[in-house]
Amino acid sequence: MTADMKLDWIAAELRPFGLVPRGSFMFDAKTPAPSLGEHTDFKSAVMIGHFGSTIWPHFGQWRQLQSNMADPLDSWSKEILNKVATRVGAFAVFPSDQPYQPFQEWAKRAEGLSASPLGLLIHPQYGLWQAFRGALLFDSALEPSQLSPTIHPCDVCLNKPCLSACPVQAFDGIGFAVDRCRDHLWTEGFECMDRGCKARLACPVGREHVYVSDQQRFHMAAFA
Repeated sequence: MTADMKLDWIAAELRPFGLVPRGSFMFDAKTPAPSLGEHTDFKSAVMIGHFGSTIWPHFGQWRQLQSNMADPLDSWSKEILNKVATRVGAFAVFPSDQPYQPFQEWAKRAEGLSASPLGLLIHPQYGLWQAFRGALLFDSALEPSQLSPTIHPCDVCLNKPCLSACPVQAFDGIGFAVDRCRDHLWTEGFECMDRGCKARLACPVGREHVYVSDQQRFHMAAFA
C-alpha cells in the first residue's frame, strides 16, 4: 500500500466523526521519534484533528450516552483514534497523555503552522478555530506532507486586535497571564464564559469557522 493510499484509508476512517488527517512527517534527528514502552522504532506520524466545529455533532451524540466523566472530549478522541489506529496498523498518542509529546512542534512539521500572539497555532485559512486531537505513529515510512510556502497571517495583521480584546489584558504577545484570566472568569467573566474568549474571537482570520456556541462554552468551562 502506498503512502497516499494509507492516508486515504485514514481519512475514510475518520470522516464519520468529523476528524481529518492534518499532515504527516518523518521522524529525524531534528524531531526524534518517541520511545513508548515496547514501541521504540517509529518512523513517521500522521497528525489528526479538525477544522471549525466539524466534530461537535458527533461528540455531542456520543456524550449523551455517557455517564459523567472528567475529560469527555479526550475520552471520545481516544475511543475513536485507538480504534482507527488498530485498523490501520498504527499507535495512537494524545496531547493529554504522559509522557507528554511535543504536539505543537509536530503540528509545525506536519502543516507548517506558526504560533499566534496568543500562543495558539494559527492556520492561514481556519485561523484559531482548529485543533489537533491526537497522532497516529507508524513503524513504516510515510511520505511527509508537501507544504506550500505561506505568509504567516499574523505578520500582515497590523493592529493585532487579539492583544487588546481581553478585558483583563491577559495576553501581551509574549506570555499568557493564566491566573489573571481564570480569576476574571470566576468573578466577572460571564460573557467570556458564555460566548468564548474575546481575544480569540477578535482574530480576523477564519471568522467563518468560529466554533458554535455550545463548543465555545464547553472549552471555556473546561479551561476555567
